Amino acid sequence: MRKLFIFIFLIIQAVHSDAQTWEIGGFAGSSGYMGDINPIKAYKFTDFAFGGQVKRNIDGYWSFKLAAMHGNIRSDDANSPYEQQQQRNLNFYSPVTELTFQTEFNFFNYLPGLFPIAGSRKFSPYIFTGIGGMMFNPKTMLNDIEYELPKYVTENANLSDAYRTYSLTVPYGAGIKYNVKGNWNVIGELGYRTAFTDYLDDVSGNYPDFSPLDQSDSFTLERAALSDRSNPKIGLPNTQRGDYRKRDTYMFAGFSLTYTFVSRKCPTF
Repeated sequence: MRKLFIFIFLIIQAVHSDAQTWEIGGFAGSSGYMGDINPIKAYKFTDFAFGGQVKRNIDGYWSFKLAAMHGNIRSDDANSPYEQQQQRNLNFYSPVTELTFQTEFNFFNYLPGLFPIAGSRKFSPYIFTGIGGMMFNPKTMLNDIEYELPKYVTENANLSDAYRTYSLTVPYGAGIKYNVKGNWNVIGELGYRTAFTDYLDDVSGNYPDFSPLDQSDSFTLERAALSDRSNPKIGLPNTQRGDYRKRDTYMFAGFSLTYTFVSRKCPTF
């Protein structure tokens, strides 16, 4: 990881252009999730999301961006078209906050704040990828009580095996940029994130075996109830609870409004 950041830093230092500009802006849109409770619907956006960005445009094709995003994700087995998921009857909701460093590539020569330099375009589709960190905290409601699921370790009898509520994340996606007027830009973007965790939804592997624990303990009873919410009960110890994919995915889609600061070195017309 350290080598990756050093490599990115060297690229930024090595690339020089008289058309370098800074760009800042905000984002508003929607957030969604794919994982053990929503295994197939990559288009399922459920909640409002917002964020901000600071960008360094190296030239008309390459940019480096630092972005912060926040949204909520959720899903419910009760809404699944599959009978097995409906019977499992799990659900969750969670805030998601990320900070990422991204590289963007424009397909056209796009110079915000400098149009109409010869050869530049007022719009361009683009792709991006990068690396970052994210935080999450899956919760659920049971009998009108909200539970923070990481505290209950629903897939392991040993409380010391609780998963972390933060993770590395890899963003990737595509969008289109349009220079509205002068230094102002409107950007539409669809981006997915591969999280290096399978617990965004608190579901990953097998049902645990709580039998060695004190069954009269109220906390143990809560853990068992949160782990297996099916009726009739299907959560036999060590049987499949999740889908065995190693990572969950979350996504953002929406629009950004940005302003470009043109340095004195940049040519103007």
